[in-house]
Amino acid sequence: MYIDTSTLIMRFRSLVDLVPFLPLILAQTGGPSPNGHGGGNSNSRCRCIYGSSCWPSEQEFTTLSSGLSQPLIRPVPPASACYPPSNPSGNCSIATTLWRDSLWRADQPGAYENTNFETYMFKNGSVSGCYINTTLGLPCEQGSVPPIGVDARTTEDVQAAVKFAARHNLRLVVKNTGHDYLGRSAGRGAFMIWTHHLKNTTYDANFIPEGGSSSDATPAITLGAGVQWGEAYNAAAASNRFLVGGLSTGMSVGASGGWIQGGGHSAFAPAYGLGVDNAIQFTLISATGSLLTASPHTNPDLFWALRGGGAGSWGVILSVTYKAHELLPLVMTGLNITIPDPETMALPIVTEFIKLHPTLSDKGWGGYSGFSNTSLMAFWVAPNVSWAEANATIQPFFDLVRNVTQNPNVTTFSFPFNDFNGWLNATFGSISLSGSQVGGNVELSSRLMAREAASGERAEDTARRLLEMGNVAINAICGGAVSRADPSSTGLNPGWRDAVGLVYTTGFWQEGASPEVIQAVRQQLVSDIHHLDPISPDSATYMNEASLYEPDFKKAFFGSHYNQLRQIKQKYDPKSLFIVAEGVGSEDWNGDLTCRH
Repeated sequence: MYIDTSTLIMRFRSLVDLVPFLPLILAQTGGPSPNGHGGGNSNSRCRCIYGSSCWPSEQEFTTLSSGLSQPLIRPVPPASACYPPSNPSGNCSIATTLWRDSLWRADQPGAYENTNFETYMFKNGSVSGCYINTTLGLPCEQGSVPPIGVDARTTEDVQAAVKFAARHNLRLVVKNTGHDYLGRSAGRGAFMIWTHHLKNTTYDANFIPEGGSSSDATPAITLGAGVQWGEAYNAAAASNRFLVGGLSTGMSVGASGGWIQGGGHSAFAPAYGLGVDNAIQFTLISATGSLLTASPHTNPDLFWALRGGGAGSWGVILSVTYKAHELLPLVMTGLNITIPDPETMALPIVTEFIKLHPTLSDKGWGGYSGFSNTSLMAFWVAPNVSWAEANATIQPFFDLVRNVTQNPNVTTFSFPFNDFNGWLNATFGSISLSGSQVGGNVELSSRLMAREAASGERAEDTARRLLEMGNVAINAICGGAVSRADPSSTGLNPGWRDAVGLVYTTGFWQEGASPEVIQAVRQQLVSDIHHLDPISPDSATYMNEASLYEPDFKKAFFGSHYNQLRQIKQKYDPKSLFIVAEGVGSEDWNGDLTCRH
C-alpha cells in the first residue's frame, strides 16, 4: 500500500510519541514511588541531611558561595509556583502549560522528568510532595527535592562542592536533567551538584585519548556534563558527523551523565555499538576533589567502570568524549496494526515479530515497538542500507502480517533519508514536547531479551509469555555490533552482549494516589520482573530503564562484573561519598542512603 511521504512522517511522529510508553498508554495502571526508611544524623555511620544538628550553618554556606562562580541554588518542586492556590507564589499558568515539557523540566534544579521522584514516601505510607493538581487540597512540601546545591559552571565549582560535601559528611546527589527511573539524582534533605550548565562542545578531527599515541587518533566530539542529546546532535551536525546517542521527546536526555554510565542504548547501537562502546575518554572530579582523566591509557580501571558501572557512583562527570561517525544515508521502516482476532492471530504475529529481532540486529537495524494481543506498532532504522536490502529484510514479516490478518491493506512504511540529521529532524526533532513521556508518576520493570529466547521454538514461548502480560514494549537496541563487542571490554553487564532487545512494562499512578494504590502497582511491577526472567540472559537488564525493587540488583544490573566494580569503587571512593539507589556499594546502606547498615 503506497502512502505519500508527508503522511508517513505524520504517522511516524505519532508512533514515536506513543511507543516508548505504550504499556503506560494501553494499560493505564499505576506505579511505585521511592521508599522512605528514615533520616540521617551526625552519627559517623550516617550522612548529614537537612534538619539535622550537623547540617552546615548559613555562614558556612555563605563561605562556600563566596568561592563559586554562581550563587547557591535553592531547588523547589516545579509545582510550588501554584501555591498557595489562593495566592500563587509564581507563574502557575506556565507550570500548568509546560508540565509535560521535558526541556522545561530539565532547566529546573528541582524538577524531575518523572514526578514520583519529586515526592517522598514515609514508612507509614504517607507522601510528602507538591502537586500540580491544587484541587487535591494537599500542602506543597519539598519531598525528595534537595533544599540547596551548587549550580556548577566550572571545574572549580564542582571541586568546591565535592570537598564541601565530604567535609560536612553530607548526603550528596548529582543532577543534570533528572531523567532517571531510579531517582538517583533526587534525595530528601541532600546537597545537590547541578551540572546542567556545563554546556561546552568541542570537535577534534584527530582526537588522541590522554596517554595514547598518534595511532589512536580518531574524529571525536567532547561534550560537557550538561549537554543534552539535542545539543550534541547539533554540534555533530555542524562538523558533518553524527553520534550514537539517546532518542527521546525533546532530545532532553543528558549525553554525559547517567545515560552513558548505565550503558547508553540507541536505535543505532546494533550498527555502531552502545554508548559505552563509543566513549573514548572521561574527565571527572573524584571523591577527594581531584580532577581525573579516564581513558584506555590513563586510569584504565576507572575508564572501564565508567562505561556501564552505573551513574552517580564514581565521581562528578565533567565531560565525555565520543567517537564521531561519518554521516551515511539510512532507511526507516515500520508498521502500526490492529489485530482483529486476538485469539487466533496475536500469537503467530508476535512470534514472528520476536523471531525478527536477531535478524534485524545482525543487519544493523534498531528501533522501538510496543504490542498487546490487539495491536502492534513498531519502527526500525538502519544506516547505509539500500532500498533492496531493506525490503529483503523486512518485507517477509509485513507479508506474514497481511496473510494472518487477511488484510492486504495493512499500513506499513519504508522510506529513505539522506542522513541521520534529516531523519532526526523529520521524526523526533519535530514531535511536540508536551508528550506522554514526562510529567507523571512512572516506573518500569524490564529484562534484556536473550538471542536464544528470540530464536527457533523458544520464540513462541517468549511471545506467549509476553502476551500474557497484556502490554509490553521492546527496544531493539542491542545485538549486531553490541553482540560483537568483547563482554570484558567495559564494566557493562555481560548479559548485554547476548541480547537482541530490551523488554519492559510500565506502571503509573495519579497524583495523590493512596499508599495502597502505589503498593499494588509496585507489586505488579515486581511480578512482571519474575515473569520476564526466563527470557533474559541471566536476569540481566538495562539499569537506566529498570525497577527500584529488583530482587537482586547486583545480578540484574552488573552481572559477573559486580565484584570488580566494587573493588574499583573502593579504590576511588573508599568513603562512599557517591552512593545511589541500586548502585555499586549501595547494599551497605539503608533505603534512604543516609546510614550504613
